Amino acid sequence: MAGNLETQCCIAGGGPAGLMLGYLLARAGVAVIVLEKHADFLRDFRGDTVHPSTLEVMAELGLIDRFLALPHQKVRKLGAMVGDTPVMIADFTHLPVREPYIAMMPQWDFLNFVASEGAGYETFMLRMSTEATGLIEKGDTVVGVRAMSPEGPIEIRADLVVAADGRNSVLRARAGLVVDDLGAPMDALWFRVPARPGEAGETMGRVGAGSILVQIFRGDYWQCAYVIPKGAFETLKAAGLAAFRETIAAGLKWDPARLATIASWDDVSLLTVRVDRLRQWYRQGFLCIGDAAHAMSPIGGVGVNLAVQDAVAAANRLAAPLKAGTLDVEDLKAVQRRRLFPTRVTQAIQLIAQNRIIGPVLELKEQPAPPRALRLMQRCPVLQRLPARVLGLGVRREHVAEFIRAAH
Repeated sequence: MAGNLETQCCIAGGGPAGLMLGYLLARAGVAVIVLEKHADFLRDFRGDTVHPSTLEVMAELGLIDRFLALPHQKVRKLGAMVGDTPVMIADFTHLPVREPYIAMMPQWDFLNFVASEGAGYETFMLRMSTEATGLIEKGDTVVGVRAMSPEGPIEIRADLVVAADGRNSVLRARAGLVVDDLGAPMDALWFRVPARPGEAGETMGRVGAGSILVQIFRGDYWQCAYVIPKGAFETLKAAGLAAFRETIAAGLKWDPARLATIASWDDVSLLTVRVDRLRQWYRQGFLCIGDAAHAMSPIGGVGVNLAVQDAVAAANRLAAPLKAGTLDVEDLKAVQRRRLFPTRVTQAIQLIAQNRIIGPVLELKEQPAPPRALRLMQRCPVLQRLPARVLGLGVRREHVAEFIRAAH
């Protein structure tokens, strides 16, 4: 055994939910240890959309100017090509926030920023290359975490263990919590294509006959997603890389030569889409947040922002009892009660989009025309503010509690 540690809160997972919760708790004076199993945050094709709701959290914390000094692209309006018809879907410029746009920022920059801000507090500890592997229990109460570190196995005793270790959460499984799989008819393939010198573009979706593509302009490259029917990746691979490149080039209206940078299937990353939700997010001494509590579809890119909202709600409710040593299961229950409604609504919207739009589109044999709702939105642009509000601000937006804002 490499050693034992004690803290008030141990968080497994250094993603947006885990790091943001760790930062907020440390800012409030709670002793917190965040465990991240990787040595760094440099992994491609993680959620890179920072919505206005998260930018507003950064503003409430007084971090927004430093945060926006990081490289990013601003998406003020969200459009698409449906068949050969351009449509505008969402206009974020009218949102009642300081930064009314989506900031496209590599997630490793987002996470490094939060980690560096957390490091300014004596009560914040981030342990990289340390993977949570199990729970320490006393009766029905979780009292700590077992983990593997570079020095060997360690045990961390804590008043609260938070699982923020993603949709394949190890700790969620160890806690025996029940997950309801809500289903998803598709998966997504992510890849990148270098931008040409002087090229500018906008983030948009392209819907064609049996094809859905998303292209995100990242300055010196395009980050692209190709939506495929659930489980179809092996069939697509069997058809060959050349056929894949030709399909993508046709969908994006690009010269096929541009896709030569996809030299092997190693340049294509499969995202197995999952939409699920825990029935109960907590046990005595234990709480799940973010994807560990509710895996989101990539539709709308809202996963990062739901995770941050979970972290804010959890910090608002739990910081005081953690600091005072009075944490009770009712506090954990209150976090789920606060976040369950927005989770259900967001997932319901995603399921409707998956089952009534994406699934049918993937079966189309002819070029689609914009549906009636989209045509109406083009004639009456004010209607584009509604999806912008749902995407940009979400349901039941969280605000950082004043006692956390005031702490430095």
